[in-house]
Amino acid sequence: MAIDYNVGLLLGVAAALGAGLTFGMTGAFGQSALTSGDELRPLYATSSDVAEGKQLADLSCSNCHGAGGVSTTERVPNLAGQRPSYLYLKLKADQRSGSDEPHSVKLMKFLSDDALADVAAYYATLDPASPPDAPAPTWADPIAAGKIAAEPCAKCHGENGVSHKAGVPSLIGLHPKYLVETMQAYKSGDRPIGPENEDMKKALEALGDQDLQHVALYYALQSENLTPAQTPNDGGAPPTKEALAICAKCHGDGGISTTPITPSLAGQDAAYALNALRAYKDGTREDDAMSPKTKKLDDVEMKNFAAYFAGLDPKPVNILKPLSPDEWAEKCDRCHGVNGNSARPEVPALAAQRPDYLESALRKYRSGARKSSEMAAMSSILTEEDIAGIAAHYAHQKPRAAVFVPVPSK
Repeated sequence: MAIDYNVGLLLGVAAALGAGLTFGMTGAFGQSALTSGDELRPLYATSSDVAEGKQLADLSCSNCHGAGGVSTTERVPNLAGQRPSYLYLKLKADQRSGSDEPHSVKLMKFLSDDALADVAAYYATLDPASPPDAPAPTWADPIAAGKIAAEPCAKCHGENGVSHKAGVPSLIGLHPKYLVETMQAYKSGDRPIGPENEDMKKALEALGDQDLQHVALYYALQSENLTPAQTPNDGGAPPTKEALAICAKCHGDGGISTTPITPSLAGQDAAYALNALRAYKDGTREDDAMSPKTKKLDDVEMKNFAAYFAGLDPKPVNILKPLSPDEWAEKCDRCHGVNGNSARPEVPALAAQRPDYLESALRKYRSGARKSSEMAAMSSILTEEDIAGIAAHYAHQKPRAAVFVPVPSK
């Protein structure tokens, strides 16, 4: 290990085996984990080193990670065929951090660096787990699903959520979080339902939580159809700058909200907006922010506010269109290799990994329970459907063995 190796010339031949203890090696151990040469130790393992690694693994790892490194335990990863430097550095990191995972408690505290390298080298020599025989689940486009689920809504709220009925709100361009919370409030009774919206109550009762998410996403992403409500607007005196400043604190300048739970008002039906203001004033609807403000307004002022915002142009919601598992994988493959077959010894392979483990790991990155700046940034925008789709995608990829040849620098 005295030779200074040029990591740029480290050649990965073929590609991955199976996914490892975690994702995103670079984030967990710095922008480039291969810096000292020590991480190359498993690549120099001899046959006797591998044999010693097998003895240690059989004694301390197999109860959880399975005989031959193929796990049969829920949320416990396969280690067979995992990239050696990644596995070695992950074990060392757990040892330093005092992780409460079983391999840290029972094994890591008592093993030398050479022993950790032997274990990593042993698992890297094994044939990886095989992908499931059954095909991967078919991906259902949530926007297409939302359009179907929203068909009953078009009767009142208009095609694509653009209202053509006075007193009925436009739904297009509202943030999904706000729209989901509003629909849930109607379903739970937190928002009053009268004779004028009995049809909505029936429609919402037929929708589950996932349906509501799909409907909200569908309306939020109809940017090509984005237009103000096609309803009458009698207009009125424009509100003063001072009066509008009170609204802008929550609903944004120009009626475009900057927070997910606050609705944008630009282009909203004037009659609906006026009815909402009246409801907040008389207590029919309650809100800690809106109720005290509306009590200070007379009916003329409320009409002016409603007419003003109805005359503004709505803008697209700043959210991303959902990606399919294949589209997500194109991003993940940039580090983890084609089809999750990593060609870099410090980056884990994902192909044929247990899907329940992959889901668990992504959720932990998303919550911050596992640390990696790269993986935190990526996972922060993942939905539960995204996570399940990504995990299933990689679990069904064919793993491929990898041989890494360290080349001395000149």
